[in-house]
Amino acid sequence: MRKQMTAPAIRARKVRDGREPLVMVTAYDAPGARMADAAGIDLVLVGDSVAMVVLGYDDTLQVTVDDLAHHTAAVARGLASSAPEAESGKPLVVADLPWMSYHTTPVETVRNAAQLVRAGAQAVKLEGGRKRLPMIEAIVDAEIPVMGHLGLTPQSMHAMGGFKVQGREHGAALELVADAKALEAAGCFAIVLEGVPDEVARMITGSVDVPTVGIGAGPGCDGQVLVFHDVLGIEDRMRPKFVRRYADVRTVAVEALQAYAADVRTGAFPNADESYHLTAEVAETLGLYGSA
Repeated sequence: MRKQMTAPAIRARKVRDGREPLVMVTAYDAPGARMADAAGIDLVLVGDSVAMVVLGYDDTLQVTVDDLAHHTAAVARGLASSAPEAESGKPLVVADLPWMSYHTTPVETVRNAAQLVRAGAQAVKLEGGRKRLPMIEAIVDAEIPVMGHLGLTPQSMHAMGGFKVQGREHGAALELVADAKALEAAGCFAIVLEGVPDEVARMITGSVDVPTVGIGAGPGCDGQVLVFHDVLGIEDRMRPKFVRRYADVRTVAVEALQAYAADVRTGAFPNADESYHLTAEVAETLGLYGSA
């Protein structure tokens, strides 16, 4: 039986120590989780990006803890039923704490984190630097692993003035390094770095002993994360600079649906082999001669 990936195992995956880079991808349902598992992915993130790529919202601010718990449970069920195709351990399930689920009190924060764990998460992720330390410490004290998230933090899009690269200036870069050190000290087992210059991501990665996972942060991190729908080319409305599409599933899917529609309209689908039939004896009793 394949071993389950754990937060301590992930924490030890520093590239500078000779370890293999971490691979993380989002998943929002059981089929996606099973595909990620079969591919040997290390971590599956049930991201608040579900708002944009699955639920049709314009940003991540609309989803709730209940929404994330619903999708986390689907991912957990998918992983529980997946076939043991990959040689690596089964991926660690990390669930995003959505906007306003960790912004009020530590008690409320822990309650929301616990809801995601009960749904099937093995760790939670939250955005922000030193101002989030009380919340991180409270979750860690509750023995729930926490992943940090620095740089471009989409839940802060209004405060940042949109989706903008962070840490471009000298002072801002040093602030991110200080934030990363503080998150590590508070107990985070890994830190996502989003939308920061490659050089700054390398500085942060070198300054902490926990792994960094980049998205739009260059190749110098200890791992990378991308959105499932971007990797497979399901989503084509936006294409950030940092996205590399490894398939064009949307085009293939549209062509398949067009072929299906054409077959239905011409009567080519379904054919006799794709239909159920009565036995000749039963058909005869109903006066349906020759229908079997």
